Amino acid sequence: MAARRSKRWLVWLGVPLLLVALLASVWSWDWFIPLVEARASAAAGRPVHIEHLNVKLGRVSTVTAEGVRVGNPDGFPDDPPFAEVARATARVDVGAFLRSREVVVPEIELDRPVVNVIGKGGGDRNYAFEFTPPAGETNAPEDARAPRIGGLRINGGKAKVSIAWLRADFEVDVKTEDREGQEPALVAEARGTYAGQRIEAQFTGGSVLDLRDASEPWPVDLRLRNGDTTLSLKGTVREPTKLRGADLRVELAGQDMADLVPLTGVPFPKTPPFRVEGKADYAEGRVRLLDANGRVGRSDIGGDLTVSTAGSRPDVTADLRSRSVDLADLGGLIGSQPGRASTPGQTPQQRAAMARAEASPRLLPTTPVNMPRLTAANVHVKYRADRIQGQGMPFDSLNAEADIVDGVVTLHPVSLGIGQGRLVANGTLTPQEGGGLRAKIDIEVRRADLSRLLGAAGAGGAGTLGGVARVEGTGKSVSEILARGNGEATFVTVGGNVSSFLVDLSGLHFGNALLSALGVPARAKIECMIADFALQRGTLRSRTVLLDTDAHVVSGGGALEFGREQLDLRFRTDTKRPTVASLPTPIRIEGTLKDPSIQPELAEAAARAGAAVGLGVLFPPLALLPTIQLGVGENSQCEALQGAGERRRQQPQQRQQAPEGGGRR
Repeated sequence: MAARRSKRWLVWLGVPLLLVALLASVWSWDWFIPLVEARASAAAGRPVHIEHLNVKLGRVSTVTAEGVRVGNPDGFPDDPPFAEVARATARVDVGAFLRSREVVVPEIELDRPVVNVIGKGGGDRNYAFEFTPPAGETNAPEDARAPRIGGLRINGGKAKVSIAWLRADFEVDVKTEDREGQEPALVAEARGTYAGQRIEAQFTGGSVLDLRDASEPWPVDLRLRNGDTTLSLKGTVREPTKLRGADLRVELAGQDMADLVPLTGVPFPKTPPFRVEGKADYAEGRVRLLDANGRVGRSDIGGDLTVSTAGSRPDVTADLRSRSVDLADLGGLIGSQPGRASTPGQTPQQRAAMARAEASPRLLPTTPVNMPRLTAANVHVKYRADRIQGQGMPFDSLNAEADIVDGVVTLHPVSLGIGQGRLVANGTLTPQEGGGLRAKIDIEVRRADLSRLLGAAGAGGAGTLGGVARVEGTGKSVSEILARGNGEATFVTVGGNVSSFLVDLSGLHFGNALLSALGVPARAKIECMIADFALQRGTLRSRTVLLDTDAHVVSGGGALEFGREQLDLRFRTDTKRPTVASLPTPIRIEGTLKDPSIQPELAEAAARAGAAVGLGVLFPPLALLPTIQLGVGENSQCEALQGAGERRRQQPQQRQQAPEGGGRR
């Protein structure tokens, strides 16, 4: 009886064990691959394939997937796929999921992952994902749905990047490196091309385990070279996944700031070689470069720069300053070749471009405005320079404030110091259909120091200069805008003195000219100077040109054609009293703006030898007097000159109107 019961127990126990043994011998976790693939494909919005799947159960289970492929979206080829992983191993905390429905992954290890990043010319990209939450979890809090990932180990990873609009084609080797007593550090190295130029980069970060730990600053060490531009970024980021709490030191150097446009999206102009360093951080969608300082060509530069990417285009705000600036370094702002032949560190290409610019017969910049660059971002700039370099430079300082919004450039204002006075320009540059800009510029000169202006011409003098000018024109370059421009200009000087070298040279007073050339002080007191011009269809013509001194009256005029940069001016000097050495010979200024020639008109001199016309040479129109008041204050001398001229002109009329026999009684 007992024996029969024992046999029954063996049967009852053995059959289940046999079934379990049979099931274990044929069991495969690959049976779950279709379910996992379907769920992953639905979440990623693209096909996901797995060759093999294995699970080791436990409180912390180990899931291993081999031959994982994440496909491309529609419109991209199947091969190569977006991503491939030879082997992916994840340790999953099952207990945490059972307790709180949280997905906790203490560690993930990826063997030989490969990611192919593709951006087509039309803007399509294979790296844009729209992740879909699992069914029934649409309204669940985001933090509850997102998996909590701890450590990540990458062995032999690689990313291949090809983005047409960035002209980028490079590879990145990615791995984690073990560090004694610390979690593995993320390490990457890139090489290839970016913005059509060679790129090389090395990056070392902290542990991926610390990426979400806001209490632990995450170390960053990036060194990058793109063409001739180098970038160094070193420091920490407190919240790397949100790019917040950055404490980074950045060093940026290169041959031309225009090379930074594809790297930063900021529309920098062409510049000479530069080097800048400062503190970088990121907050609320804005990248900031703070307390920057460095050099651009022969000029120092410092200040703050903020770039916001929240809108449809980047928004750039800059507050910059220079203790000393060479205006040639800013030439790229108006389309000229920036820098000088003596600027250090230039490339052979920059030196060749400078040589071409110097050899060109043109003085005005002919380079077209880069409209795509002008409309690439909205820019708000404040800039001040305490001192302007250059021997004979008439300007002392520079203050500028400008905005570029939707491609429209607003200057409000650009101000240059000239001694105790200033030259101030306000205006707008508006993009036009078919390219080019419509320019409207107003210029005002207030109490400019005449000695600074004449010193730049190699002469001496004193007094103040004032005036106004207006220019309107349309074109693709500064040269083209002026060649099609209209406007006017009026300048006035009252009081002071001017080196008689200028006056006497125009009249060929040989003795005084020689004395001035030898540096013997000989000055003529200015009674009044008026220069009034009209600009019509690119030709600047004189309406009034008069310099009245205590001993001479210089008058003349002519035209400047901006399209060909051709000069055709004539001036003559008349003495107010007879001078033995005086030969009042008119002079003619011809040639181009860059290469003018001055020569006497001897034929007319013979006809006029010894003539002295005094104040009757030319009379300024009454309409100029308000400008005199605006520019230099007191206008009594010019008003006196005006009155004297009017009286001289009225005398013949009075004699004609006098009754016959109206002489002596």
